[in-house]
Amino acid sequence: MAENILTAEMKKVVVRFSGDSGDGMQLTGDMFSQSSGIAGNDLTTIPDFPAEIRAPQGSIGGVSSFQIQIGGTEIYTPGDTVDVLVVMNPAALAANLSFLKPGGTIIADKDNFTSKNLKKANFDENPLDDETLDDYHVIRAPATSLTKEALKDLGLEMQTITRSKNMFALGVVLYLFSRPLEKTIDFIEKKFSKKPTLVEANIRALNAGYNFAVSTELIGKSVVIPPAKLPQGTYRNIDGNTAIAWGLLAASEKSGKKLSLSSYPITPASEILHELSSRKDMGAIVFQAEDEIAAICAAIGASFSGNLSATTTSGPGASLKAEAMGLAVIAELPLVIVNVQRAGPSTGLPTKTEQSDLFQALFGRHGEAPLIVMAASSPDDCFMYSYEAARLAMEHMTPVILLSDTYLASGTSPWRIPETDELTEIKIPKFQGPAEEWEPYMRQSEYLNRYWMSPGDKGFEHRTGGLEKKEITGNLTYDPLNHEKMTKIREEKIDRIAKRLPAQEVKGPKSGRLLVVGWGSTHGAINTAVTELIEEGETDVAFTHFNYIKPLPENTEEILASYDQILVCELNNGQFVHYLRSKFPDFSYKQFNKIQGQPFFTSEIKAQIINHLSD
Repeated sequence: MAENILTAEMKKVVVRFSGDSGDGMQLTGDMFSQSSGIAGNDLTTIPDFPAEIRAPQGSIGGVSSFQIQIGGTEIYTPGDTVDVLVVMNPAALAANLSFLKPGGTIIADKDNFTSKNLKKANFDENPLDDETLDDYHVIRAPATSLTKEALKDLGLEMQTITRSKNMFALGVVLYLFSRPLEKTIDFIEKKFSKKPTLVEANIRALNAGYNFAVSTELIGKSVVIPPAKLPQGTYRNIDGNTAIAWGLLAASEKSGKKLSLSSYPITPASEILHELSSRKDMGAIVFQAEDEIAAICAAIGASFSGNLSATTTSGPGASLKAEAMGLAVIAELPLVIVNVQRAGPSTGLPTKTEQSDLFQALFGRHGEAPLIVMAASSPDDCFMYSYEAARLAMEHMTPVILLSDTYLASGTSPWRIPETDELTEIKIPKFQGPAEEWEPYMRQSEYLNRYWMSPGDKGFEHRTGGLEKKEITGNLTYDPLNHEKMTKIREEKIDRIAKRLPAQEVKGPKSGRLLVVGWGSTHGAINTAVTELIEEGETDVAFTHFNYIKPLPENTEEILASYDQILVCELNNGQFVHYLRSKFPDFSYKQFNKIQGQPFFTSEIKAQIINHLSD
């Protein structure tokens, strides 16, 4: 057995929980995340699960995992390689062993390493007994049998008893990282409050795992992760979908506009619909439509009536919404369209992450139909960019596409809950003069946005639709010169928004040999890679990350012109680099693309940077 790489105190550590899709690994990981957040650690998580509702039990294809990196320093990724791997069966070991560091710790439920399960995972011999795991520190825990013993007098079905073994595994890990049980027990009591027997079962299993860890010599000393130095405030762990929902709610409250969400369920965006459907207490109006087209058309109607309106989807649904997006563009109505990207095309890999819908967001509509395109970078900042998407949509009377993805949607990170006065004021463009002086498509001069007047208010009755409108009056017209003028006005309106965007920032030297560029959810891995290289003494690399994509920030060209080479890293086949080339063709672009349904590893980015600097 290799020497254990865990020490009594560590700045950061990566843990992966893994088992069958019915073993509760997502809940286990989430509960460990909660305990780490309470302990003051910064963290980032990523769940990984099969697309099938119930994949074959014990198969490698049916493995579900949850990875978390916790630290006493700022954490931007869920980690590349793993310090502690929890495996509930042989398939979980086979699927995840390659992620474990040499000397890393394996906590295995040895009861499930049966000949039948070993065969399903393509093991000829039991890896817990041969030399397969000699490079690791292995804890062979009888999780299933000890859980059965702890719960034997509760009168539960055997299936329910064995499912509780995930709490046994959690108890072991809580001990390993010096976590008290009290907060986790509180969580269990709240989650299963309507089922007292399940509360008792889970607490007993948790204690059994904790006590096993206390009594076994294999664990060694428990590890202490110091609290991270984060800005003061009230924090909670939040996933990207919940953050988007709450950002829309905050924009509704700040603007005084009722929030309407009209959506059709689709992986991985459905949780936004679920979250807002439970927020009637905050005035949210939620409509689950019969299909994607009905959803966006209902959202446009809600916007026309005067509500802050949104619709949520993923790539396939965005394809169906494309025609109605053009309707929102020509009607010049505010609308937030959230696209939680997944790996495609078609159904593709519906539970895996990718940034493959950027072209769709930029160009995926017929006719000249410009709108704002934005992208969030982390689970917690999904709140801010959701709020900003709503603000820009209302202030500039335009649809806004907000790009998230599976990694952000299901991953979690600590989020400092902002005070209301910290949020940017939302200034609704209301016509202040007498109604007789108002026309539906008259504009504010600086940004060309029309006024948002309710068609139900006396004196402001008006119609809209998908046919071309005469300038100012909005009356139907087929005049060719008017169509050309209106087309250019709609494009110029989006371009002028660049004046209101924050300046693009650079991390590292403001000029030099290599600028690394990212957008959206790749921020964590690229930022960590560049930060580590700078700390190691590299002076020729800098990093800039884009959240505003159409329009780009005004200083984009100035930044790109300051470096000899530009390395664009993205989880697609080169969509953003193609977009930059079309806008700024005179610069030297390189690209690094990953299309595996998985986020970037920090080590991959570092290797690419080092390779380009050595050219």
